[in-house]
Amino acid sequence: MLSTYYDPSDLRKFGKISEWNQELGDKFFDYYGSVFKDGALSAREKSLIALAVSHVVKCPYCIDAYTKDGLQRGITKEEMMEAVHAGAAIESGATLVHGVQMMNKYDKLSM
Repeated sequence: MLSTYYDPSDLRKFGKISEWNQELGDKFFDYYGSVFKDGALSAREKSLIALAVSHVVKCPYCIDAYTKDGLQRGITKEEMMEAVHAGAAIESGATLVHGVQMMNKYDKLSM
């Protein structure tokens, strides 16, 4: 019996998504591979961004993958946690800024 809803071994099956639609799967993996190459940002920097985003979108597979990737790229645990905090700050700020919409609606309805 699994101890979690997500089976960690499923991450190894990610490449199989192309089996059900080869054309779109290939396009995705070509794009994905291109995104994470060195460019204006290094692959190391992109790995940190991916780790932070993985937490914001709450993807346990991505968290596992980019923690491992970060370790292989020499990213420290302090850098990883700082990236996670940056993602969390943006996520919480985005939630709170929507409070302005609620405030505007409240003011309009309570007039």
